[in-house]
Amino acid sequence: MSLTLPAGVALPVTASALVLTQQPGNGDNGGQGEDFGKSSPVGFLVLILFLIAVAFLVRSMTKHLKRVPASFDEPPAEDAPEQAEAKAEEPKVAEKPAKPSTKDTSSTKAD
Repeated sequence: MSLTLPAGVALPVTASALVLTQQPGNGDNGGQGEDFGKSSPVGFLVLILFLIAVAFLVRSMTKHLKRVPASFDEPPAEDAPEQAEAKAEEPKVAEKPAKPSTKDTSSTKAD
């Protein structure tokens, strides 16, 4: 069984399809002029500048990543006594007490 359209329906459908598929004849190519798809030297320069900036950013990132420690975990408990002994052996400097200020900063006033 084949599907056929009556002549009264098929003619307007094919005519409208032909009209809709035609290219515009007034010289408008839908924004695709003579220079469509061609890049300018300015665009190439901007692209090169972006690539240079990315190269510097990658270089900076790798320098920073080299400084990151392998682990942020605290050292194991067996290393802790060694660190406590090392701190105990360091000479402690006696701090001098701060001089009391000569100005009266109290907010009480005699009435």
